[in-house]
Amino acid sequence: MVALEPDGRARYHRAPVPPINRSATPPMRALLPVLSVLATVLLTLLPASAYAAHIPTLDLAHSGIGYGVLVLFVAAYVLVVMEEWSGMRKSIPVLVAALIIWMMIAAAYAEHGETHYVAHTVRESLLEYAELFLFLLVAMTYINTLEERGIFDGLRAWLLSRGFSLRTIFWLTGVLSFFISPIADNMTTALVMASVALAVGKGQPRFVVVSCISIVVAANAGGAWSPFGDITTLMVWQKGKLDAMEFLALVGPSLVNWLIPAAIMSLAVPKEKPAASDEVVIIRRGGFVIIGMFVGTIALTVTLHSALHLPPVLGMMGGLGMLKLYSWVLNRSNERIENKLIHQGGLHTGMDSRITSLNVFEQVARSEWDTLLFFYGIMMCVGGLGTLGYLALGSEFMYGTLGATPANILVGVFSAIIDNIPVMYAVLTMDPSMSDGQWLLVTLTAGVGGSMLSIGSAAGVAVMGQAHGVYTFFSHLKWVWAVALGYAASIALHFWINAGSFQLMHPAAAG
Repeated sequence: MVALEPDGRARYHRAPVPPINRSATPPMRALLPVLSVLATVLLTLLPASAYAAHIPTLDLAHSGIGYGVLVLFVAAYVLVVMEEWSGMRKSIPVLVAALIIWMMIAAAYAEHGETHYVAHTVRESLLEYAELFLFLLVAMTYINTLEERGIFDGLRAWLLSRGFSLRTIFWLTGVLSFFISPIADNMTTALVMASVALAVGKGQPRFVVVSCISIVVAANAGGAWSPFGDITTLMVWQKGKLDAMEFLALVGPSLVNWLIPAAIMSLAVPKEKPAASDEVVIIRRGGFVIIGMFVGTIALTVTLHSALHLPPVLGMMGGLGMLKLYSWVLNRSNERIENKLIHQGGLHTGMDSRITSLNVFEQVARSEWDTLLFFYGIMMCVGGLGTLGYLALGSEFMYGTLGATPANILVGVFSAIIDNIPVMYAVLTMDPSMSDGQWLLVTLTAGVGGSMLSIGSAAGVAVMGQAHGVYTFFSHLKWVWAVALGYAASIALHFWINAGSFQLMHPAAAG
């Protein structure tokens, strides 16, 4: 079966900081995400017929039902691509398509007297989705919490207050994007760094454009060498195709993928030094502790998966529990500090801003549910295509006729047009027998290939929305040749420095 990767197209919206409330309980709307989590897990635990896995599948790829499903999937994905223009959230068409696709497949099997096989297949897909869903939910909650504590605003304010030149800002935002995205995810990192470029580059559209392109490329490249940096890498890791430490082999190729276009575009950056900003951002209590907790959660997750072979979601959910426990301790401490200051004659303005309470339920509710539901729809749709036999045909052509290397390079090109999430999910569903070097190659190309077009990655789409009218599809297209040079160079470097990995076969890939 398949493990899905997260990217991830998530949008994070700032919520107002709630005042301290000693008696307040989480609102019912904040409990809805938790109830949906429980429902997802319960669905995966429903009993399945043991014999269903041994039922021979029907070849429906060349039937009327197969063609109908294919047309439906293409139509649904066209609506996903047109989200920017239609205003229809991307989860809507794939959720509807997933339902219709599996109804058609179930009806086809029912005509042949089989009523259990399809249900068994759906439940297996739900289990895979549940692991990805819970993993991403925890990661989004941590990112939302750090944003609420002012960590990202503090980083932006620090950069703006230094009085750096435009060229220094160009390189700093790129470097920070490359090294922050492996932990904070590429879209969030791109949004934070792009806000710096926009603030510094007022009246400098040429600087804003090349800086946004550099940030998008760097964020995507940084996410490619970490199992947590992108949904595609997460999918590959959770599927067991690569170990967590093996992704580090992509640091060099990923860095080259960004450095080459960045060096070319830096020549277009004006030689100016804008005035420093005097903005002051107060980091709320617990912000830096939560950074350490997030890093610790990631380390725990990797350790449990590597040493005890436990699912990564277990470590992440444990980390969410620790975050909730810390928020309880923090809020109790804030109450004592507030009471003490009031007793001493009043609250100090700066301290008052720092001791705001933390409600983790609200940070869970702020997760990008459209994105999480989109992943469900895509996984179920692609799973349906696999059940019909289309992925087997695609695997035979790409990895049988073309060969692993051309196929994996094409995956990156497809990622720029279609989006890397369904492409990588399809590859994992095909499950071709490949060496570690080839799995690293497809992880690299799927992660960085989307940078060639502004619509090819969550980071690019998010930054286009943030820099609306300045950083556009066509402004990015003018530099696609430079980004493509970096793409080609990263592949060449991977073949050179990781040549030995092409003789290694990971147990999961071999079996």
